[in-house]
Amino acid sequence: MDRASGTFGEWLKGRRIERRVTLREFAEKSGIDPGNLSKYERGLLPPPQGDTLHRIARTLGLKVNTEEWEELEDLAAAAAGRIPKDLAQDPAVVS
Repeated sequence: MDRASGTFGEWLKGRRIERRVTLREFAEKSGIDPGNLSKYERGLLPPPQGDTLHRIARTLGLKVNTEEWEELEDLAAAAAGRIPKDLAQDPAVVS
């Protein structure tokens, strides 16, 4: 799967599987309910925002301001109907 394509859930599941972590292990490490994590991955719940999103990023081992960190934030923002932060700063996009 192309890293820049797909939904938030597909992206999250792909990164979790790449790291060879089961859903339950990931849920335990991140402090997220395994049922909710499964629903995020399957697109049954909208992507989390704020602290929960950052817990996912930390559990994946993402570093702030890296390409993967920004992909995670962009996919979550887009699914919530928001313009991703990096695009919102571009006057050509928001005008």
